[in-house]
Amino acid sequence: MGMSDDYCSTQLIDGDGTFNVSGVDNFVKAVKLGECGLSYAVVSIMGPQSSGKSTLLNHLFGTNFREMDAFRGRSQTTKGIWLAKCAGIEPCTLVMDLEGTDGRERGEDDTAFEKQSALFALAVSDVVLINMWCHDIGREQAANKPLLKTVFQVMMRLFSPRRTTLLFVIRDKTKTPLENLEPVLREDIQKIWDTVPKPQAHKDTPLSEFFNVEVTALSSFEEKEDLFKEQVATLRQRFFHSIAPGGLAGDRRGVVPASGFSFSAQQIWEVIKENKDLDLPAHKVMVATVRCEEIANEKFVLLAENEDWRHLEEAVQSAPVSGFGKKLSSIFHTCLSEYDAEAVFFDEGVRNAKRQILEAKILQLIQPAYQSMLAHLRSRTLDDFKEAFDKALTSGKQFALAAYDCSKHSMSVFEEGCTDATIEQANWDPSKVRDKVRRDIDAHIAAVRASKLSELNSLYEGKLNKALSEPVEALLDAASDNTWPAIRNLLQRETESAVSGLSKDISGFDIDQKITDEMLASIEKYARSLVEAKAKEEAGRVLIRMKDRFSTLFSHDSDSMPRIWTGAEDIRAITKTARSASLKLLSVMAAVRLDDDSDNIANTLSLALVDTTSTSATNKSITSFDPLASSTWEEVPSTKTLITPVQCKTLWRQFKAETEYSVSQAIAAQEANKRNNNWLPPPWAILALVVLGFNEFMTLLRNPLYLGIIFVGFLLAKALWVQLDISGEFRNGALPGILSIGTKFLPTVMNLLRKLAEEGQKPTDVGPQRNPPTDQRAENGVPIYSDSASSSSSTITSSINEIENSSTLQQRRVEKN
Repeated sequence: MGMSDDYCSTQLIDGDGTFNVSGVDNFVKAVKLGECGLSYAVVSIMGPQSSGKSTLLNHLFGTNFREMDAFRGRSQTTKGIWLAKCAGIEPCTLVMDLEGTDGRERGEDDTAFEKQSALFALAVSDVVLINMWCHDIGREQAANKPLLKTVFQVMMRLFSPRRTTLLFVIRDKTKTPLENLEPVLREDIQKIWDTVPKPQAHKDTPLSEFFNVEVTALSSFEEKEDLFKEQVATLRQRFFHSIAPGGLAGDRRGVVPASGFSFSAQQIWEVIKENKDLDLPAHKVMVATVRCEEIANEKFVLLAENEDWRHLEEAVQSAPVSGFGKKLSSIFHTCLSEYDAEAVFFDEGVRNAKRQILEAKILQLIQPAYQSMLAHLRSRTLDDFKEAFDKALTSGKQFALAAYDCSKHSMSVFEEGCTDATIEQANWDPSKVRDKVRRDIDAHIAAVRASKLSELNSLYEGKLNKALSEPVEALLDAASDNTWPAIRNLLQRETESAVSGLSKDISGFDIDQKITDEMLASIEKYARSLVEAKAKEEAGRVLIRMKDRFSTLFSHDSDSMPRIWTGAEDIRAITKTARSASLKLLSVMAAVRLDDDSDNIANTLSLALVDTTSTSATNKSITSFDPLASSTWEEVPSTKTLITPVQCKTLWRQFKAETEYSVSQAIAAQEANKRNNNWLPPPWAILALVVLGFNEFMTLLRNPLYLGIIFVGFLLAKALWVQLDISGEFRNGALPGILSIGTKFLPTVMNLLRKLAEEGQKPTDVGPQRNPPTDQRAENGVPIYSDSASSSSSTITSSINEIENSSTLQQRRVEKN
């Protein structure tokens, strides 16, 4: 390939018919043909060998094709087809120098290459120069006739929409004016056209439908070189702006864009080599298809490797990107603009089809990033909504109003984000993501609403639990005729309060009336179930409650003071009263009475359990029906039954068995108290003592000293009695009393003797000594002693009294402790 600052040339097809692909590609890049679009023209020249074709091109277009050396003789100079760029002509003009016809090197029989090259020139060129000698005009055996026949014949194989300009260049013009030569030449051309076999479709088609025939004449280069150059310069001017309407290459239909010239020429030559009919419109579409696809692929790769796109794609994976839509639209627009700029001159249908494919590929490439952007918007919108919604609720805003305002604001922000993420070239609808965001927000509102309602429900259930549990338990423990009416009043009052409060609190949640009614009904049901559960719980402890009530009434008087069984109490009446109260408790706990329904449970239990003793006593032989031999109460549903009749009978039997001991203990205590309070022996014993002890009594009267000894012994016995608490010890029984007294007797006696010893060692007051008169008199034979005996007796008495008092105080301290 030859190159200079003004021109560039390469061999397009060699003499063997091989297309120089790499050479043409380098040529196209060197002359920057791809930048020309449709603003270029192709001129080719054909004619007999050694007719001066290369010389004409070199002078006409400033090329440097190899010329024949006249001094070496005539021979083949140009082999194959050569391609060069004209120097100094606008628009860009390419010139093809074809191998001459009728060359002796190929021989007469090798005309295939001539036809192939002629067809190639007609298919590729806008202007075909036909170089011919002036003296051949009007001759039957002229050298140019075979060439013209070849041109017209191959034209029948070329389905081209445009008219090719045939510029006949008459060389070595004689003195005959061109005005006379041109009609003859045109007549010869028409004759040749008429004689060429044509397809049926073009049998009557005139030559002007296929060709635009132009004729020019040049003087001899060798004889009139200066005139030749002037005429060539004039002809050169016709190639300036040749593609303009009316120019030599003015018919631009079917022109392949410059960027596809290399590929188009290669494909045309391959079709010609295969001896196929060349359909230029189809070829144009094919070239456009290949080139547009190449351009589209190239632009797609450039976009995929674009740094801005890569940074944007990476950034959107982790967080939303501000201005995402504008940035990506700009990258998208740049890619399509570059494609349009390079493919603008190719077939419109193909160009648009490939553009759509390119758009689809780009959209497929960027769609994951767009979806990531929407996903971030969705997530951020939901998070922002949750935060705003929580703040609104915390500030005390009404639930429904807070939900409406926050959701409206969040959806507005999401719409702004979608608008910011919108890609101009993509007709993507974010409605599905918008619906998901709406569903997410609605789901969160529903979840928070459910949570808040659950909290309210739990709150009021807790209030009901606190307001009902302990009062109901206390009322059931009291167990009177007013127990269940009081429970009903309490339940109604607290339920109405809870329903009123709950209804007021849920009014701001904007929920259906049906749900409101269900919640209020649920709280009412809960209150009722709470009372029923508490009643069932207390019914499970009814036996304990009955025994506690019996113990309270039986062991305490009307002033709630512990009862002392002195013997004056009517234990039978007290027992009956206590058992009746316990039975009342059982009747109250037997069934739930929240609906103010009357029943006969109390009377049934009373008749069956309390009055059965007297009845059985008077009618032992009569077998009557047992009203408690059933698992249900009359007029009481099984769902409201807490204790069945059979269970009541069993509980009563167990209750009586466990309270019998208390009654027995009370009776025993009363009997013991009676015995302890009766110290006198029976009358017969008193009479026996008087009769049998008369002699001893008289002895005591005769000897008063015995009375002092007996008195002292009495005092000692009394002190021991008090000190040992003999009466108290024997209240627990004879044997326990004897054992207890036996263990305490010796320490008590020793203590008593120690006290006496201490009293004896105390100093006495010393007065004036005088000898009392000894007056021993005997009255009735009994000696009478004076003050000494009485003083000693009084001393002993005082000591014993002191010991007794100290023992009494000690005993009281023990009792207090």
